[in-house]
Amino acid sequence: MGVESLEAAIRRVGSPLELLRNSTVRPHTFPVAPEFTNWRSEQRAWRTSCALFDQSHHMTDLYLNGKDALRLLTDFGVNSFANFAPGKAKQYVAANQDGYFIGDAILFHLDDELFDVVGHPTVLNWLQYNAETGDYDVRIERDENSYDRPSGPPKNYRCELQGPTAKPLVEKLIDAPLPDVGFFHMTEFGIAGHRVRALRHGMAGQPGFELFGPWAEGAAVLSAILAAGEEFGLVRAGAKAYSTANLESGWIPTAVPAIFGPEMRGYREWLAADALGSLGGSVDSADITDYYVTPYDIGYGRAVKFDHDFLGREALEGIAANARHRKVTLVWNAEDVAAAMRSLCEPGIPAKFIEMPKARYAFFQADQVLRDGAPVGISLDLGYLANEQDFVSLATVDVTAAEPGTEVAVVWGEQPNSTKPAVERHRQVEVRATVAPAPYVREIRDSYRKS
Repeated sequence: MGVESLEAAIRRVGSPLELLRNSTVRPHTFPVAPEFTNWRSEQRAWRTSCALFDQSHHMTDLYLNGKDALRLLTDFGVNSFANFAPGKAKQYVAANQDGYFIGDAILFHLDDELFDVVGHPTVLNWLQYNAETGDYDVRIERDENSYDRPSGPPKNYRCELQGPTAKPLVEKLIDAPLPDVGFFHMTEFGIAGHRVRALRHGMAGQPGFELFGPWAEGAAVLSAILAAGEEFGLVRAGAKAYSTANLESGWIPTAVPAIFGPEMRGYREWLAADALGSLGGSVDSADITDYYVTPYDIGYGRAVKFDHDFLGREALEGIAANARHRKVTLVWNAEDVAAAMRSLCEPGIPAKFIEMPKARYAFFQADQVLRDGAPVGISLDLGYLANEQDFVSLATVDVTAAEPGTEVAVVWGEQPNSTKPAVERHRQVEVRATVAPAPYVREIRDSYRKS
């Protein structure tokens, strides 16, 4: 029996929303240790010393190799590719023909005609489909995340160092001053006798490096990092802490991809039904397009460049002149969060369980944001930040409600309750929240693209 396609599954249940709301696909799995100490201390490490994340297992790699690899990326990416040479990386963003967001990933330019697209499978699937069905001379190699890989280890190990002591730690590792490496540029180090590639970035707003190389060399490199890190307060961070780093840096990890129009039927027939993920939250529209966002809505306006032809360009040129939504952080009211949690210990139907530190219970989270009782946006990801002692969410809201200090409310929970495995019997509650900038932390806003 063949694998059911997304299109076939939609026809079987009646609508994409019916399929996504009741999907049994897991929200997202980080197949590494949940905690090495405790997630609160591990969160604090990227602010006070250095946190070490194991990124080897939870992301998918799509390698594109060939003379048309760059053309494929250019045709479906909103980004500029001017001066995009080997040794550079960027946040790759794709949109549909109407300018609505499909997905994003980190794009590494590894060598001439060789690229690695790393991240959630959403945009990788879209690129692979177009590579296979379009007129492109490109070879594809795919390495699934460790949850979905049929067998064996990843092709590469991938470690991330984040925090104020990351720089001196790396200098000790390589026994040399750190080379002058620009943001999202790559360099090479020698560690434990092995050639290690390093991407310079700062996911949590602190100086950071992503180190990667062949899996067989990973154990030796990790041992060297741990030994050198003792002097610099290195803390291994598990899946729980790692899953919240984006709440500080302001990156929204998922939004419902805009792939459900008639023009994308071929893609849905190619895509497996279980490749997409589940939808959760209090937004209850029956129109799937009400869940769509544009790159401008979620902070990618800076990435959109009209210096090349790409799918969605004409639509985005119109949207750019009149963007109506803005990415913000919502700081949830502590009393309302506590009341929702306390309801678990009180008579009656409780509020939806709020898991700590990450409370998202579906792959695509979409909670309604209200101002004076009227909808003004969607909350897309949420969790607790020990460094700020705040429960926050990342949201896209109407520009009229985007001013910091604006009072709004988030509707938490589903009505009616869906049948997703992560959803228990519960009642909806409104949680007051205050609009704040994204990124939320001032030093991250000031330094994220400089560090």
